Amino acid sequence: MKLKIFEVGPFAENTYLLENEDASVLVDPGFANETEYNTFKNALENELIAVVLTHAHVDHILGLSRVLRDHDVPVYLSDKDYFLWENFESQSRMFGFNVAGFDFKPEILPADDIFEIGAFSFRCLYTPGHAPDHISLYLEEEELLLAGDALFKQSIGRTDLYKGDMDLLAKSIREKLYTLPDNTVVYPGHGPKTTIGDEKKTNPFVKA
Repeated sequence: MKLKIFEVGPFAENTYLLENEDASVLVDPGFANETEYNTFKNALENELIAVVLTHAHVDHILGLSRVLRDHDVPVYLSDKDYFLWENFESQSRMFGFNVAGFDFKPEILPADDIFEIGAFSFRCLYTPGHAPDHISLYLEEEELLLAGDALFKQSIGRTDLYKGDMDLLAKSIREKLYTLPDNTVVYPGHGPKTTIGDEKKTNPFVKA
């Protein structure tokens, strides 16, 4: 499997493209303009079959309309709390964007269960605290975690936004992420990659 990373938007959000020989899955499309989106289009080597969202904060779905303009694919998001999704337009305005909301509800991304689409298999780990709908995606065979905005290199997601909760985020990280193998490579929603083992040793916000 190939993993391609696009650092996009004013918040330097990491958008991820997972590709195998036959198909691709896009995670958290944060493209803020056509130039960023075209970089993704040029990198896409085969059929896009789905968009998966770790959560619905504006920086992680800013490019979704552009993707759906060109690709008729399902969008998957946790159904634990649709507030961020349903208020995307007003959420965008808060950060200076003039972007229309969506007229559909995403397909359900399961919490704490296996999600399979095509040849891709994710273990969905419900990790609220940064956002109420937050899911981290663990690919066991690839030994990697798409952590969204739960866990960063020596940092964690902010908890001062809607339904942010520091105690809940710490619990999510300790119980759902720090229990993964230490060699699991963590690809966060912002910033460089890290490993579970390194974060357990060095993260100043959540101790193992």
